[in-house]
Amino acid sequence: QVQLRESGGGLVQAGESLRLSCATSGSIFIIKVVGWYRQAPGKQRELVASLTSDGSTNTADSVKGRFTISRDNDRNTVSLQMNSLKPEDTAVYYCHAMSRAGYNFWGQGTQVTVSS
Repeated sequence: QVQLRESGGGLVQAGESLRLSCATSGSIFIIKVVGWYRQAPGKQRELVASLTSDGSTNTADSVKGRFTISRDNDRNTVSLQMNSLKPEDTAVYYCHAMSRAGYNFWGQGTQVTVSS
């Protein structure tokens, strides 16, 4: 089992920055991919960015150039640096991990609200 706990959400104005962190614990050695998803009201959950164990990243076109995913293996954390935030970035952001066997793990989510 893998446990994920997000922190760092909040209310900011358009153009500002936020940094989300995801603390991972448990059997973290089984993780193949970590990432961030988001879900806005009335919309489906969507991938924001992901990072594989070999360092490959995948970033949604809507946030490319503004958001950066990173991993600190010493602290067992996964971060999402969000710059130049827009009102359309408002959503609940979820930390996600997938094991090598294909099991999915989710955090409880953290709210990000960007005012115009």
